Amino acid sequence: MNLAQRFRQLDTFLADHAWLWRPQPFKEARPSWCKRLPALCEALLALSDEELARLTDDGAALSTLLAKHLPSLAELDELSRLPLRDVTKLKDLGPHFANGIPGRKWQQVTAFAAVVGKAQAPLLEWCGGKGHLGRLLAAQWFQPVVTLEHNAVLCDEGQALARRANIEQVFQFDDALAPSASDAVAGRHAVALHACGELHRILARHAVEEQAPAFDIAPCCYHLLSKPHYQPFNVNAQLQLARDDLRLAVTETVTAVGREVRLRDREMAWKLGFDLLRRRSGTDHEYRPIKPIDKRWLKRDFAGFCRVLAEREGEDFPPAVDWAAAETAGWQRQRETMRLSLARHAFRRALELWLVLDLATFVEQQGYAVEVGSFCARELTPRNILISARRKE
Repeated sequence: MNLAQRFRQLDTFLADHAWLWRPQPFKEARPSWCKRLPALCEALLALSDEELARLTDDGAALSTLLAKHLPSLAELDELSRLPLRDVTKLKDLGPHFANGIPGRKWQQVTAFAAVVGKAQAPLLEWCGGKGHLGRLLAAQWFQPVVTLEHNAVLCDEGQALARRANIEQVFQFDDALAPSASDAVAGRHAVALHACGELHRILARHAVEEQAPAFDIAPCCYHLLSKPHYQPFNVNAQLQLARDDLRLAVTETVTAVGREVRLRDREMAWKLGFDLLRRRSGTDHEYRPIKPIDKRWLKRDFAGFCRVLAEREGEDFPPAVDWAAAETAGWQRQRETMRLSLARHAFRRALELWLVLDLATFVEQQGYAVEVGSFCARELTPRNILISARRKE
């Protein structure tokens, strides 16, 4: 893949179609594109629950459906594709090496390690928690590892695991956002599995500044910024993104179980029902963001949920409220929101890839050979993109 060329293609494509993916049906019942593409709006609203689930899980099928109503979207799926990276066979370290590590987490760690391949320098595990990834890489390639972690309890627990496995692993209790963290990068092969927001971008900056020999980063949580707007590495980028836009890149979930899905749907329906009541009872008819709720509130009935949320938000509903009608209206809005949101969800991977390539092309310009691809199937984790950089001689 020519990284710079793909980035330019995505930049133009996403900027040209922002009118379709940027509006949020959760905030506006009928986004403006519904008038521009009435047949698409009608087709989405008519989807059965089974069709909704299928299209939510199948990006290629969703792109095909949208392209029937907007032919310029025919290239969306191709622009969003990534190759699966080559893997290196890992040594069998025995059944006890992964003791205490959740199965899905261990699968992600081993998939990441297999794609990274042989470490040619001492390792730095960035924001490493208990150091599972660093411990595995150190055992595979006989390299010492420093694990940088800001949680002292995790450092202590990880150090105990390293001693038990007889691994040369040192935990450095430090904040990755602090300027002092850059000292840990010099001369090391840095790895970061699901470093959130600013953390993976800062690691890349430190690595190129310190001319680190190699680094491998699987980004996550792109919306966790220190500023309200994303600052592209590419100064000529057309696309300008706010934090809400970045959230779109991480909305895909393929690991939720039935109970989690039901609670998610209830929370959305009840929040939408609350929002309808708020707009009807006051003079402010615009959507207002709702801060994260206490999940225990979802154990109440709808009326109880609205009362406790109204108290926190400073809302005052009239004494007589038809709670049953309001809840029904909330569920109807939830049904419509889920279907109309498919139009923007089709762009999730393309937007995530734009963010990854913005960083990858910057690193490439600093004298590194860079590869971008998937290190595991999306069923294991949707955040499966790996940026691998090796400094050129």
